[in-house]
Amino acid sequence: MTLSRPIQFGALGVLALLMIATRGQHFASVDALPSASWAVFFLAGVLFRPLWGFVALFALASLLDISSLERGTITQWCVSPAYWALLPAYGSLWFAGRLYASIHRDELRTLLPLATTLVASGFVAYLCSGGGFYFFSGRYPDASLSEFAGRVTHYYPHSTSVMAVYVAAAAVVYALARAIAPRGQLARA
Repeated sequence: MTLSRPIQFGALGVLALLMIATRGQHFASVDALPSASWAVFFLAGVLFRPLWGFVALFALASLLDISSLERGTITQWCVSPAYWALLPAYGSLWFAGRLYASIHRDELRTLLPLATTLVASGFVAYLCSGGGFYFFSGRYPDASLSEFAGRVTHYYPHSTSVMAVYVAAAAVVYALARAIAPRGQLARA
């Protein structure tokens, strides 16, 4: 996927706004929408090449979480030492997005690799984030692998399906932009 630099920066800006609107419960939260954070990191990996975009989005997510903590809308459990498990979780989504971008073609047949990449990266992200919270937050003093396995089967499908809905919406927007834009206008200049 080769997008022009202005399109990449525009996409990063839209993704940051989506995270601001849907992450946690802070001043700009849209309560009716589930968090788009997983999709934001995946799509940023697909659409924005420089690694500093990942760092900027992680910093934004952290600032939003700190803001929610300060406002009392989330508890200390959410920002325990387990919080750092989000780094490999979001990193795996970003990396999966970069991987998918390298194989993407503007053809329907790339929907299967997209779906496969989403399912696999969602699983890794859940193992990192959910496992990190479960084992390292201190909230579950009697944590066990068997109980965590049950949590995976309970929470992973929902987390990945939310990400898939946001990514599907982005794919539709991308397809419409490709159809409307004059040939080559979205491509790298």
